[in-house]
Amino acid sequence: MSVIIYKPSKTAMQSGKARTKGWVLEHKQSSAGKPDPLMGWSSASETTNQIKLTFETKEEAIAYAERHSLEYTVQIPREVKPKLKAYADNFSYSRKGSWTH
Repeated sequence: MSVIIYKPSKTAMQSGKARTKGWVLEHKQSSAGKPDPLMGWSSASETTNQIKLTFETKEEAIAYAERHSLEYTVQIPREVKPKLKAYADNFSYSRKGSWTH
């Protein structure tokens, strides 16, 4: 079995960085889900797709994968530089763009 180890990114609906500090080990989906004819839910033949393990560090996740003989790939997160803004910049004389009220 193969797994993916990654650090979750924040969603578009979040302003904070909650639940993005740890690392996640997740099994790769091996088969496509089939829709249930009665309810319309998607089902899969394997339950490993439902498992998400969280770890404090990347090394702990790698050690777990090696201990259980799992093939793993690590996705390195890219660094995001915050754009520092101030409310006073809206009224600056060097403002680029039209002034509309």
